[in-house]
Amino acid sequence: MPEISKRGRDMPASPIRKLTPFAEQAKKEGKKVYHLNIGQPDIETPEIMLNALKNIDFTIWAYTPSEGIASYREKLAAYYNKLNYRIAPTDILVTNGGSEALTIAVQSCLSPGDEIIIPEPFYANYNGFVCAADAVVRPILSYIETGFALPPIAEFEKLITDRTRAIAICNPNNPTGYLYSREELESLKALCLKYDLYLFADEAYREFCYDSNTFVSPMHLDGLEQHVVIIDTVSKRYSACGARIGCLITKNKELYHTALKFAQTRLSPSLEGQIAAEAAIDTPDSYFEAVSKEYTARRNTLVEGLNKIEGVFCAVPGGAFYVVAKLPIDNADKFCQWILEEFSYNNETVMMAPATGFYSTPNVGINQVRLAYVLKQEDLRNALACLEKALKAYPGRISI
Repeated sequence: MPEISKRGRDMPASPIRKLTPFAEQAKKEGKKVYHLNIGQPDIETPEIMLNALKNIDFTIWAYTPSEGIASYREKLAAYYNKLNYRIAPTDILVTNGGSEALTIAVQSCLSPGDEIIIPEPFYANYNGFVCAADAVVRPILSYIETGFALPPIAEFEKLITDRTRAIAICNPNNPTGYLYSREELESLKALCLKYDLYLFADEAYREFCYDSNTFVSPMHLDGLEQHVVIIDTVSKRYSACGARIGCLITKNKELYHTALKFAQTRLSPSLEGQIAAEAAIDTPDSYFEAVSKEYTARRNTLVEGLNKIEGVFCAVPGGAFYVVAKLPIDNADKFCQWILEEFSYNNETVMMAPATGFYSTPNVGINQVRLAYVLKQEDLRNALACLEKALKAYPGRISI
């Protein structure tokens, strides 16, 4: 039998989706499953975006330019410049979702064996993107006790070697919801300039900042223009995860032209997705105000509810729509499977993501789970009631 490639063998499976068969079996048994495991919002996609799809008018479903449709990139540049990014349409490469933008960025900036430092816990697929480039993730721990704040810069410097090429952050963070401050970004700027590193910033959750907190991008920092690579997507901003339209932004022209070569190998992003995404830029501010208000209420319901459960701790996140909570359990992977397979309360159960899948460091996050507050408050309250009962019944409960 022919062998599978080493890269294929090393490619990690998604820890977010691995429990899906157990959830499906629970549903077949008649249980209601509250899906808090994945960032699929139930917020309605803006009508202006859906109407653009319904009103598509072309007779040939043609290729688009590898860098994206010019009119879309022009509108995107205007959107970002309202946020003070100071970019041109020629700084934007449209991609098939934020995932492809990250894949292209890693392949453009890292050679086989090169290293990228990422604060953990981090979005699990970052491991896959780096693995596909034959590069290496060097994780640096952040801690639930500090709300997952950026680790001290001195700790970053301990990890830097002659193979270090980049630092990556997600801001606001998935899975923790942590919102990085200007001071933290300034410290990363100094580090990237000192060691001549790229700074990847995944800004998929830019619009989701709470409690009057201000979002700060590396694009707001002077002197870092040749180092910053912004990753973005329409998936979360417009609750359009299936559109698969994202972008890579950089003012570094050598990097841009390198990234474009990778983009040319997949030909082009989808025509219909870009049509919808271009229309979405005209979404009124009232949409985002209503969404922010709803997510703030959901966050408060979930965080307050979690912290009322005996033995549970959850920091208050400043953005995104996730929390990582510490539970009084022996093993999150076992617990998240057990609650689907063997437990129900009022014939209901909860699907969560074990936090171990968001860490690269072995045996870390073993008593933590990620929960996404993408359901209505009533559903969140029901899920919390179910979780509280489950923690009391779980055979592997421990004292914290």
